[in-house]
Amino acid sequence: MTQYAPIEDHGIIGDLHSVALITQHGEIDWYCCPRFDSPSVFGAILDSEKGGSFQICPVDDDIRTKQLYLPDTNVLITRFLSDQGVGEVIDFMPVGSAEEDRHRIVRVVQCVRGHMHFRLNCTPRFNYGRTEHELHIDSHGAVFETDELKLALDSPIDLTEDQGGVEAYFTLEPGDRRTFVLERIPDQGHSARPFPEEVCQHLFTGTVDYWRRWLNQCTYRGRWRETVRRSALVLKLLCYRPTGAIVAAPTTSLPEGIGGERNWDYRYTWIRDASFTLYAFLKLGFTEEARDFMAFLKARALEQHSSNAGPLQIMYGIDGRHELEEFELDDLEGYRQSRPVRVGNGAAGQLQLDIYGELINSIYLYDKRGEPIDYELWKVVVELLDWLMVNWDSKDEGIWEVRGGQQHFTYSRLMSWIAFDRALRIAQTRGFPCPRIAWRETRDAIFEQIMTRGYSKDRQAFVQVLDGDVLDASTLMMVMGHFVSPNDPLMVSTLNAIRDELVTDSLVYRYNPELAADDGLSGEEGTFSICSFWWVEALARAGNLEEARLAFEKMHTYANHLGLYSEEIGPSGESLGNFPQAFTHLSLVSAALYLDRALDNHRARVR
Repeated sequence: MTQYAPIEDHGIIGDLHSVALITQHGEIDWYCCPRFDSPSVFGAILDSEKGGSFQICPVDDDIRTKQLYLPDTNVLITRFLSDQGVGEVIDFMPVGSAEEDRHRIVRVVQCVRGHMHFRLNCTPRFNYGRTEHELHIDSHGAVFETDELKLALDSPIDLTEDQGGVEAYFTLEPGDRRTFVLERIPDQGHSARPFPEEVCQHLFTGTVDYWRRWLNQCTYRGRWRETVRRSALVLKLLCYRPTGAIVAAPTTSLPEGIGGERNWDYRYTWIRDASFTLYAFLKLGFTEEARDFMAFLKARALEQHSSNAGPLQIMYGIDGRHELEEFELDDLEGYRQSRPVRVGNGAAGQLQLDIYGELINSIYLYDKRGEPIDYELWKVVVELLDWLMVNWDSKDEGIWEVRGGQQHFTYSRLMSWIAFDRALRIAQTRGFPCPRIAWRETRDAIFEQIMTRGYSKDRQAFVQVLDGDVLDASTLMMVMGHFVSPNDPLMVSTLNAIRDELVTDSLVYRYNPELAADDGLSGEEGTFSICSFWWVEALARAGNLEEARLAFEKMHTYANHLGLYSEEIGPSGESLGNFPQAFTHLSLVSAALYLDRALDNHRARVR
């Protein structure tokens, strides 16, 4: 097995259409063009031999590396330090430029001190390594061409062919700078071209200005300012600007357990993320992103269709498409031999009743904190609840998208309760017509069912499935969803049970796979970072501020060197799962906002 960079050893840049992951050794080992969900151009993170990559790094031995972001931006700086000198690679993707459809990756290489010998190797492998390409080299760089995609590497130095890619060696002295630009080019009549230094500087300045202007909208000024602002920048990178969608993560098939089969494609938009996304953006002051995402959600709600999985899908393509056929790339070995590598997501056709609560809660939040919703959208809400009134008491695959059979999941009941509760609140505030009596009766019936069948007297806790006895961290959402008071004895005992069984230090497992509902998969998984941040917020809401703050601070130690989180944390603190994950950063923001306010209120009372 060839060496793979740890998942946490990556930084990320992007242009609101796609992203590139870059290791601390200057290697782009994941990049899809022109969109998040396009086939990969560089995919060495999933197969170091066949995937392709673009690396610029020193050839000298004993190189130490550091990575940081240019403050308040998504411009990544990779530093190389040695006894001979110090060099840097500055990576960014221009945002808002006149030629945005080029999806440029700009790589500026410079020497800061001493001298440094660099090697460049650019070896694209199109369509997940399945499509051969033609290579043309001239005095201005190289062109990599397939029938579907044509890329040019604009280079200020001569390139030579190397196994279908190109390479170059060059030496820089203090003050020297070389800029390389990889860009998508039109189908016909274009080749590599020289990029004057003033043009590159203009792209750099424009990109820096864009990110800093955007971040200046952030209204958070609390204790964890830098952490929250970095999470906001990550979330913005995961937005697909043409539609307002946000991907769950920009990668596919990074494993939840090394060598296991729990490898999924997250380059799509989950309805479940809706309320968290809108809450985070609205609370941080980013109203435009909230408005764009609300428009995406409204469009999906208006497209509702009849199927066994209900009128809404649990996820959609970033362009709003419904078909997300799942297939496996058998030729790729997977990250550290973690097969299979999957494209598409078969869970899109599952029945997950919780999405109706998440969608309607997001509409409620937007109506309350964003802009008043229109009557057209309200009529859609009524139609969705007409369906949910008939189907809320059904089995489904639940929040964790199990593939081992449907169950009566408590979390699905919780979110169905939220769907009716939030709709009633909107109707009361706005005066919209609705079947209030029927909705109240349904809401109350769900409440009674959760209290009588979702709580186990033997376990002294709310449990994963009705009449069951297995703990599940998703029940923490009962507190954040205002279903029960955090100080209700039933919730207090649930927190105690979760602490005893699912919490290890500050990390939280979503459930015990050996005891929980069969998810149809083998292999182990790490702790789920979203559950860890749910734990922090639930503790804070229950008044356990010291415990909550310590758990939150400890979670910071599991971020990577740039403040980025994957989906899960492994037993040695390593990142597992797709990276970076939006849901984790959304839950971080939510926990930080509440904990910060709770600590301020506590301090005011103590005084």
